[in-house]
Amino acid sequence: MLTLYHAPQSRSSRIVRLLDELGVLDQVEIRNVTISRFDGSGGADPANPHPEGKVPLLVHDGVEIWESSAIILYLTELFPEAGLGRPIGHRERGPFLSWLAWYGDVMEPVMVFKISGLSHRSLDATFRGVAEMTARLAGQLSRTPYILGDSFSAADLLLGSTFVWLPDATPDVPAIRDWMERCEARPSAARLAAYDTAHSAA
Repeated sequence: MLTLYHAPQSRSSRIVRLLDELGVLDQVEIRNVTISRFDGSGGADPANPHPEGKVPLLVHDGVEIWESSAIILYLTELFPEAGLGRPIGHRERGPFLSWLAWYGDVMEPVMVFKISGLSHRSLDATFRGVAEMTARLAGQLSRTPYILGDSFSAADLLLGSTFVWLPDATPDVPAIRDWMERCEARPSAARLAAYDTAHSAA
């Protein structure tokens, strides 16, 4: 049994979208919970078993999986038929794992520092800055329409979710903007928006 603990319009939204892309929404119980929001609203939900009160949290037969990149890897390997991951032995396996890790190790910290107005040479040395992050992303997307090549993958879903949340922070770089347009033109984007809107109002 698969259960996803989800808060509408949060980091777990990308996991709901992934489940849609994988074609397995009907195989997963989605439990909507509250979380603490940046604006001070919300709060920890006693119904959420995540040890930090966060989302997403995936529970599979009683085993907890947390952190978006880990959940994405887990689900793409559990449901490989959709082709959104890259199996062991695939020539794109290494890049797939690297981009998933790059999101959490570089992209999200850099964006959080930016919106928080934080700047320090130790942060730049460890995580790089917005300019370096943008150059790395644009460099890849100037060569291929999607992160791993010619087809959409879970890596696109994860990295692109940053600019879904922060559209004004999308770099004004044609390769990145065109990539986001391709990703957001997929039907799963509209379905996720409708799902989260409906459950935010509930």
